[in-house]
Amino acid sequence: MRVARFYAPGDLRLEDVPEPSPLPDEVKIRVRNCSTCGTDVKIFNHGHQHLSPPRVMGHEVAGEIAAVGASVSGWAEGDRVQVIAAVPCGDCRDCRRGRMTICPNQTSVGYQYDGGFAEYLIVPHAVLKVDGLNRIPDGVSFAEASVAEPLACVLNGQELAGVGSGDEVVVMGAGPIGALHVRLARARGAARVILADLNAARLEMSAALVRPDETVCGADGGIVEAVLKLTGGRGADVVITAAASGAAQEDALGMTARSGRISLFGGLPKTAPTITLDSNLVHYRELTLIGANGSSPAHNRRALELIASGAVPVADLITHRMPLDKVADAIGTVAAGEAIKVTIEP
Repeated sequence: MRVARFYAPGDLRLEDVPEPSPLPDEVKIRVRNCSTCGTDVKIFNHGHQHLSPPRVMGHEVAGEIAAVGASVSGWAEGDRVQVIAAVPCGDCRDCRRGRMTICPNQTSVGYQYDGGFAEYLIVPHAVLKVDGLNRIPDGVSFAEASVAEPLACVLNGQELAGVGSGDEVVVMGAGPIGALHVRLARARGAARVILADLNAARLEMSAALVRPDETVCGADGGIVEAVLKLTGGRGADVVITAAASGAAQEDALGMTARSGRISLFGGLPKTAPTITLDSNLVHYRELTLIGANGSSPAHNRRALELIASGAVPVADLITHRMPLDKVADAIGTVAAGEAIKVTIEP
């Protein structure tokens, strides 16, 4: 079978390897779609501390079961499935208390286990142990199901930030994650959603699909002032920084209403992880700053339900479909900001 295997930054090789067979406690799936994201760009360009090459990349995976290990029950050949990316251990104190997203023993598909840029993928026992293999609902395509993983992360972030009925929400970052945040915020009852970005072309492309109530382009600065003007000087109830930008996080404080919530959703580069925080704004306005880290198996299941119900459509966000031998081009397209969502179809 063909795989796309990462060896070093800039070195992603298409290779022919033997087709794998599952161990008794594993499941083998035929990959139908594995979508790409900004993390794939980071890995391709810089590697990752938790990824030991050589490794098959890709973690937004959907497909159909091709073989079931002898000791695995409840699954059959032909079942349509989506696979979690972040794999909690299920045993530690945090997992036992229902906080699987912060499991200190977390492993990941495409990092410690071979990922979905391949014709076939072995779903390890660690995934099955935490109920991380999900049935794709009827009417949901494989491509749509592959977007459940990033939507699950977005769902975790909005639950933590308490996005709900009547909120005015600002989403900073008009990439695929920002687009999903816009749609989920609306599904959760937000009264108004404002989408902001520094890149005018990407903002226009994303806004044409997800249709936020307002857009703000910060290419020339003044993004805080623009949001305050749109909100009558009050600021937004929730600001979500869906971009790996310290400047966006600093700006978020200035555009958040009293008693508002700020979701530091996008992680910062490890070379520049700090920001300047005006703690008086936090103190006197009683602001809440909230982190968000990935998703749990339960978030993935609920994300599939949101897609299946039509509450959060994702089909139109998949703007590019490419074969496996074009995976490097797909990653380049994501890096250039020329797409919302690019999916690989092995």
